Amino acid sequence: MKIAVITGASSGMGREAAVQIGNRFGGLDEIWLIARREERLMELEGRLPTKVRCFAMDITVPRELDQLGEALKKESPDVKILVNAAGFGRIGKVGEVDLETEQAMVRLNCEALCAMTHVVLPYMSPNSRILQFASSAAFLPQPKFAIYAATKSFVLSYSRALGAELRGRKIYVTAVCPGPVDTEFFDIAETTDQIPLYKRLVMANPRGVVKKAIKDSCMGRPVSVYGLTMNGFRVLCKMVPHDILLSILRTLSDFHG
Repeated sequence: MKIAVITGASSGMGREAAVQIGNRFGGLDEIWLIARREERLMELEGRLPTKVRCFAMDITVPRELDQLGEALKKESPDVKILVNAAGFGRIGKVGEVDLETEQAMVRLNCEALCAMTHVVLPYMSPNSRILQFASSAAFLPQPKFAIYAATKSFVLSYSRALGAELRGRKIYVTAVCPGPVDTEFFDIAETTDQIPLYKRLVMANPRGVVKKAIKDSCMGRPVSVYGLTMNGFRVLCKMVPHDILLSILRTLSDFHG
């Protein structure tokens, strides 16, 4: 049985990935959708042409993640696609966002992503794909988004190393690094502060981001960056000292605040 496993499937990029994978990859027998909001998963199930199995669970809780491990052990599927799209961020200076939220970002964006990869990897065969949703925030530290950007830098580094490890097994890992995307992400992020205007001006459509991510994954590319603006930003972060860019970002952040 060939399957895809998608976290964060109830909204945003995970939901869009489920829709596009379901419509594009007819060879899949099932898509396993993972998120906390069961009603959202059930609604999405009705939109997909492929058979769906829903796991309403919090992947940061080990005993709940064990449920997925048991299902994999029982079914022993061939996981052709793993999409780690679960994640969240909060805007605000370090110490101004409450400690529980700061720690939760690290647990979901980093620890749970690693745990999911660890649990699913034994069931992946040659010519399988892993899409790890990072962010263009991985390219440069972000004032007022410090912890979120650091978690995405972790995802990018982890994904590049994982891809190098798995290339001999012909399992291809792509770190997806979009800029701001027009999803529910910012509804949560802005509960503590507002997104700067310059980020609103470059907001991308999730369909385009996911479409390019899948294309880049199929081509075996280690990193997927959507749009000229974010590709330019990536080059800029490689060429200009980060101290200078951080000074500019701090000025823009202070002006906005």
